[in-house]
Amino acid sequence: MRSPNTFAPVTDAVLARARREPDFRRQLLAQNLDVLLTTLQRLRGGGSSSRASADEVREGVALAVRLAELIQAAALPSRGS
Repeated sequence: MRSPNTFAPVTDAVLARARREPDFRRQLLAQNLDVLLTTLQRLRGGGSSSRASADEVREGVALAVRLAELIQAAALPSRGS
């Protein structure tokens, strides 16, 4: 089992499953968003010995927004259904 503070490895098998299974894709995105937000919160709180630059935090926030958009888009009903 992976640590709650690490991103799940993205293998070809994981990508293939995410393409086939919308629920798995949403779960994978949500887990990684949670890890990213936890990391950003820790950095913001100054709990890290190596302080992240403002650019790194901005990049993390932009990635978090993009992940949230992907999760929302995946939750919408498919037009082809």
